[in-house]
Amino acid sequence: MSKRLFVPSLLLLAVVSVGCSARVGVGYREYDPYYHDYHVWNDAEVPHYNAWIAETHHAPVDYAHAPKADRQNYWKWRHDHP
Repeated sequence: MSKRLFVPSLLLLAVVSVGCSARVGVGYREYDPYYHDYHVWNDAEVPHYNAWIAETHHAPVDYAHAPKADRQNYWKWRHDHP
């Protein structure tokens, strides 16, 4: 690989690596149209999500792969269970 391509490729790899690690560490925000607010999904939210699964008898699916309707129902439940 020529030096001309190596430096930009290395820079791109560094940016992608930093971006991915920042997203995992902080979590991500999701808009709740029912309550018109945002929720942050991170590791602290997982126990609440697992309680919702148990209480509502939903299939244990990772939140990111849950259907949109289930995610909306979770946030409705979460507003009632602070």
